[in-house]
Amino acid sequence: MTSLLLTHGAGSNRNAPLLVALANAFALHGIEVLRYDLAFRQARAKGPPRPGDAARDREGLREQILKLREKHPADQVWLGGHSYGGRQSSMLAAEEPGLADRLLLLSYPLHPPGKPLQLRTAHLANLKTPVLFVHGSRDPFGTFEEMRAAIQLIPVPAALLEIEGAGHDLGRNHAAVAEKIVPALLNLAH
Repeated sequence: MTSLLLTHGAGSNRNAPLLVALANAFALHGIEVLRYDLAFRQARAKGPPRPGDAARDREGLREQILKLREKHPADQVWLGGHSYGGRQSSMLAAEEPGLADRLLLLSYPLHPPGKPLQLRTAHLANLKTPVLFVHGSRDPFGTFEEMRAAIQLIPVPAALLEIEGAGHDLGRNHAAVAEKIVPALLNLAH
């Protein structure tokens, strides 16, 4: 069985509608999804992560992956997240190659809105995990062109699923978006 550890963005939690829709869509394909609250969210119900939270958030993801691997030793474990959660997932995968078998990065925050020179790409060249980026055409954290350029830094299979008309939340029809994401991740070259 394949498992997907899926986490949320800075202003949300494990019950975000997009994560719920993805869990439902992946379940139809026999993939177990664990929606996970990052450590900063476990510590406080509201508010964004603080600068010192990132390492603890990545450690929490690491612990959950190891638990999934212990539960299903021969199976694949995929890792993904929305925005901040996706960034932490990708950083963890770059720090520990082989920890996850695939990455799903939803609305990756390539740069702060309006600050395209403050790129968050330093770790991408260290990724050894195939990755699917899902990005909306109206996302202020990066354009499709900027995302395509960032993907060129990744030395393993990487793809971009473009969602026209969607912002950082990937739109309101999460079920329809999830139906596009599932086959894209299932068919990602590895």
